[in-house]
Amino acid sequence: QVQLVESGGGLVQAGGSLRLSCAASGSIFSVYAMGWYRQAPGKQRELVATITSGGSTNYADSVEGRFSISRDNAKNTVYLQMNSLKPEDTAVYYCNADLQQTYYTGRHEYWGQGTQVTVSS
Repeated sequence: QVQLVESGGGLVQAGGSLRLSCAASGSIFSVYAMGWYRQAPGKQRELVATITSGGSTNYADSVEGRFSISRDNAKNTVYLQMNSLKPEDTAVYYCNADLQQTYYTGRHEYWGQGTQVTVSS
């Protein structure tokens, strides 16, 4: 079994900062790309940022320059530093990981349970 456990969400005023963390645990052979997605009420889930095992990053245009994704491969953990937060960043943020459980199994995507981020104006 694999679990992705997120933490760090909460309520913050516009212009403030939050840092999200997501740790993958369980039977894990190798973790490839990790990322963050978000879903606001009434909207589809959208990509926020991704990072490869080698550290290459990709950001949604809406967060470029304000958010920063990083990871600790030794801990199978991905972080999302969110600065200059805006009310439109309010959403449930989900962690995603592309990983392989054993040498003999294929790669699969896993999702965390989500953490609420609310930005007040």
